Amino acid sequence: MAADSGRKPRLLCLHGFRTSGEVMKKQIHKWPESVLSRLDLVYLDGPSPAQGKSNVEGIFDPPYYEWFQTNQDQTVYYNFEKCLDYIEDFMVKNGPFDGLLGFSQGAYLSAALPGLQAQGVALKKVPKIKYLIIVSGAKMKDMTWAENAYATPIQCPSLHVLGKEDFLKTFGEELLECCVDPMIIHHPKGHTVPRLDEESLSTILSYIDKIQKSISEEESYADVPHQNGKQMNDKAIA
Repeated sequence: MAADSGRKPRLLCLHGFRTSGEVMKKQIHKWPESVLSRLDLVYLDGPSPAQGKSNVEGIFDPPYYEWFQTNQDQTVYYNFEKCLDYIEDFMVKNGPFDGLLGFSQGAYLSAALPGLQAQGVALKKVPKIKYLIIVSGAKMKDMTWAENAYATPIQCPSLHVLGKEDFLKTFGEELLECCVDPMIIHHPKGHTVPRLDEESLSTILSYIDKIQKSISEEESYADVPHQNGKQMNDKAIA
């Protein structure tokens, strides 16, 4: 593992269907401190109160939220544009963010947002999303949005967490085909944020190394014009 250097990657965390930012925080905090200490994680509640029973009732305390609503076969989304505006508004007020970490419905969103942003239909007021961590994710089914979300391959480095018993596993594997630079963690559980075994821990730390190096290089490059400008001015004075 590379030594920590530079600032931590800052990720906006989008929770699962009918849960909350606080629930996701508890789920993610099953990961060891060696991971959590290297990320700046910000948890956001969805824009809509849960419109039905939550699967986490009795496990995690309410209130519960959802990002958008769908028809029965999830091929038509309702209040999706409202959801995009809500996320953008939060990012404008609380950013900048380097990337997204999503679980379940939040992972659907996270994986779709880079493409929607690239096509100019979402997140127009914030910097480009550069990194993704997708836990139990899948491609969106509403073609109104999917056509833009996956119009081109997802370019940003992504880490995908796939459960052997997850009902979304096949759909998560389909999402991988849209990604140019994916890393993958496999675990034996179902639709959950898993604890990390030794192999999974090594993979996620390698991913963090990768994106932290990218951030450091990008920020160093951004400083170069100022340094060159100073050097040119010094020569002109001489």
